[in-house]
Amino acid sequence: MLLSVVLVGGGIYTAVALLQQSEQLVTEECTAAVGSQRAELATDQAANAALITAISVRRGLPPRAASIALATAMQESKLRNIEHGDLAGPDSRGLFQQRPSQGWGTLEQVMDPHHATNAFYDALVEVPGYAEMDITEAAQRVQRSAYPRAYAQHEEMGRAFASALSGQAHTALDCTLRSPERPGEPEALLQELEAAYGSIPSSTSGPTLVLEATGDLAWSLAHWAVANAKEFAVAQVDVDGKSWDRRARNGWQDSPGSDGTVTITFAEAPA
Repeated sequence: MLLSVVLVGGGIYTAVALLQQSEQLVTEECTAAVGSQRAELATDQAANAALITAISVRRGLPPRAASIALATAMQESKLRNIEHGDLAGPDSRGLFQQRPSQGWGTLEQVMDPHHATNAFYDALVEVPGYAEMDITEAAQRVQRSAYPRAYAQHEEMGRAFASALSGQAHTALDCTLRSPERPGEPEALLQELEAAYGSIPSSTSGPTLVLEATGDLAWSLAHWAVANAKEFAVAQVDVDGKSWDRRARNGWQDSPGSDGTVTITFAEAPA
């Protein structure tokens, strides 16, 4: 009897150890696939891309504006909110490497991704015909970089992620993630989401948050939730008859979900 208990216990320990090892082998990343365009970002980069695009949606800007902003931020900061500049702009900071000395705001403001993104769009919409320009040309008109053609290398990424995160392309954003190590917090995610999009009709029930939205906005919100799934321990997102399941790691699949809502299910406390 004792031997059986030991063997069973050893088997459970081995299974847990193998599961933990397999989790560590998972490469966490987010992919936007739109037609023939396919681009990948690290999870923190994808979360920043989701914020930049959400603000464009809130402002009613075309997806082209988000494409330009994403290509710009990738060139300037690798889509990370960095606290340093370079030789050309030693006081440059943040997602867009904006310089307080050039009128972009205070140091605290340019380090705030919401302020920095809105400041970029404020300048972009003043560029006549920006939506018809090459992405690199429009970016340069805003940034006035010493390397004006550098933005071109990020155009495909900008277009793919902007199309997905604006909701223009459905089922286009997928993130491969390890299992969450803590329970999710619906209220924390809702607060962050509404800081980007503005007020969204919603309700919560246990580990589930339901957003009322349709069409491209619903898909923008759903893709935003997937892009932020790591930070907020999101387990599943359902929208428009499709479902993204963090555990299955097989992208968007058909589901019986109803139209008119985005349902975000959070991880519960690990056993």
